[in-house]
Amino acid sequence: MDSIRSVGTREIYRNPWLTIREDDIRRPDGTAGVYAVVDKPTYALVIPRDRGPGGERFHLVEQFRYPIGLRRWEFPQGTAPDRAEVDAAELAARELREETGLVASEMIALGLLDVAPGMSSQRGQVFLATGVTEGPHEREHEEQDMRSAWFSRGEVEQMMRDGVITDAQTLAAWTLMLLSGR
Repeated sequence: MDSIRSVGTREIYRNPWLTIREDDIRRPDGTAGVYAVVDKPTYALVIPRDRGPGGERFHLVEQFRYPIGLRRWEFPQGTAPDRAEVDAAELAARELREETGLVASEMIALGLLDVAPGMSSQRGQVFLATGVTEGPHEREHEEQDMRSAWFSRGEVEQMMRDGVITDAQTLAAWTLMLLSGR
């Protein structure tokens, strides 16, 4: 079966983080339509894991998410400035250091996520960071209200069950980690 194809596109809005475009499309049956798309670069999400004397623990960040008006706990994640394309592992290491101050000796690729494929082109690369050492964070100005902390596996899973962690990318990344057997 044929797929939908673009027959024209126009940029509606642009800022340093995203572009919104509107595409004129042709459906497989020949009818015309319009599709709005939010273009954002690929992001990296990092699950920082440490195995110490107290057992396995995971590092999360909490920040105010303006569009929903709430503070949320999630795994460190982000894109490169000005929508640049950067090697995924390099981006993951940068986000980890920037948001938490952690540096990992190993960055294990776990998989790929599509954020909202019905409206956005953005995809995410998920990594498990191990062998972490702590240092100072290097947060961007927009992240000045960010907090970070270590949690046990049980605490993370309870936060997910209780609706404290609701970030879809964090929940999906956790699933990828569990499926990987790591």
